[in-house]
Amino acid sequence: MSIDHYENFPVASVLCPPALRPAVAAIYWFARTADDIADEGEASPEDRGAELQAYRAELRAVARGTAPAPRWADVFTPLQRALDQHQLPLDLLEDLISAFEQDVRQHQYADRAGVLDYCRRSANPVGRLLLHLYGIRDARSLQQSDAVCSALQLINFWQDLSIDTTRGRAYIPMADLSRHGIRLSAFLAREDSPSMRALVAEMVAWARSMMLEGAPLVHTIPGRAGWELRLVVQGGLRILEKIEHLQHDTLHTRPTLRWYDAPLLLWRALRMKPRTTASLREARP
Repeated sequence: MSIDHYENFPVASVLCPPALRPAVAAIYWFARTADDIADEGEASPEDRGAELQAYRAELRAVARGTAPAPRWADVFTPLQRALDQHQLPLDLLEDLISAFEQDVRQHQYADRAGVLDYCRRSANPVGRLLLHLYGIRDARSLQQSDAVCSALQLINFWQDLSIDTTRGRAYIPMADLSRHGIRLSAFLAREDSPSMRALVAEMVAWARSMMLEGAPLVHTIPGRAGWELRLVVQGGLRILEKIEHLQHDTLHTRPTLRWYDAPLLLWRALRMKPRTTASLREARP
């Protein structure tokens, strides 16, 4: 599983079917470039918004068959081939841009429904695009894919609390902060407390529950792609374990997967049975 910069996105790994690797890589570079426009450098929010509007216009142009403009040709040339060869749903690609636009203008969320709506556009399209490439279109698989992708996005949020708070971003819903008696200012200032750690523990439980809900999808996707998804699921669950080992203090430490986690992830991936939820729970130390 190769993941670089755009978190939780398996990029044309050795387990991906070779015929699909160009399309997977094209989707990745499309998403990563949009993410960079929204997040990297010193541009103002207004300039970032204008850039993302131009990016969307270029997506629509190449989808109509227009040759990619020089500016983002390295992104849209392979993406145009993927659109032509695989009839990728344009609305899913536009949803990704919509999420990045939201990152520019919105830094807090009132409740979990708002966070999940963001996940619906920032993460779920990736899974649905991959299922489209694999020819899997049934409602149950799409629902499970959404659960896995939203869980991965939540895990990334709780993993990155030490980074996002320095940018003024609070993906933990305001309703949950309030319920634990934590002020937004204290959260953004990364003030440690038993209440703060209890809050993060609750967020971890939310993400794990969602991941377990979607995990049976690994038995639907055939061949090497299914094994890749097993590793993605186990990698996400492993990050949650690492957050727990930190006593939920990710406001000050960012847990990551290391090379020495690979044997454990492989072992747990091998143990995933059709009764995935029970198997995953049994796999936890």
